[in-house]
Amino acid sequence: MRILALHGHGTSAQIFQSQTAALRTKLPPSYQFTFLNAPHPAPPAPGIKVIFNSSHHTWYTSPKGSTPSYPSITSIRASHVWLEDYITLNGPFDTIIAFSQGCSLVATYLLYHALESPDAPLPFKACIFICGGLPLGILEDIGIEVSKKAHEINDASSILLRNKATALNNWAELQGKGKGLWDDTKGLLHDPSIIPDDQDVFGLDFTKIPKNLKIKIPTVNIYGGKDPRWPSSVQLARFCEDTKCYDHGGGHDIPRSTEVSLEIAGLIKRLAQKIGE
Repeated sequence: MRILALHGHGTSAQIFQSQTAALRTKLPPSYQFTFLNAPHPAPPAPGIKVIFNSSHHTWYTSPKGSTPSYPSITSIRASHVWLEDYITLNGPFDTIIAFSQGCSLVATYLLYHALESPDAPLPFKACIFICGGLPLGILEDIGIEVSKKAHEINDASSILLRNKATALNNWAELQGKGKGLWDDTKGLLHDPSIIPDDQDVFGLDFTKIPKNLKIKIPTVNIYGGKDPRWPSSVQLARFCEDTKCYDHGGGHDIPRSTEVSLEIAGLIKRLAQKIGE
């Protein structure tokens, strides 16, 4: 089982390797991971330098003054080609595992593929999305109606995540008070115990989305109920026709507890069985 691993914005292959270390110990040695650095240099994600000493990269760029939630369509399409070329030269890979912006890269690649080349074979068989989401500008580019409410929730949740991540600088103080980074859920725009109806998934009406504009390969969607970007992760999961979802209970990260690591490893093994690997 060959797995290509794609990190989040402003981090690196080295960081994603560390973030997934606990869950990978729960998998057999036959599960081989390849950790890849994104093609563009980037400033470090807020707070990331407090924990990791690494280079920092991004999968695509955003117009000046905007956030990674609103990427340049030209840049993201170019990264799709870059990813395809990498897989052609270094594959085959059975599965992609991605975190945050890495999920956006893969998910938008799959949606454009569904729109433009539905009969062409894909270069991988399945995906594992962790704390993922979809850039709303890309959804609009492929013809999906995105409401004002969806944009407002996207903007507000992005700001909440950025502020929370910046608080990593004060994490030592939080730990001294017996609190974890994500334990303060004040200000979240969602209640993870309430699953939204298809007509209003944080501003997206999935009853109006064409059936062909879906991700059809098997997927796993993993997210955390304390993550400010939980709404975006739920939206991504609704685009996946054949998926298993798991809320790890944390924030915009990958908890390293034995319980969570075993659960995620089990989901990956079941996905491998599904695609015959």
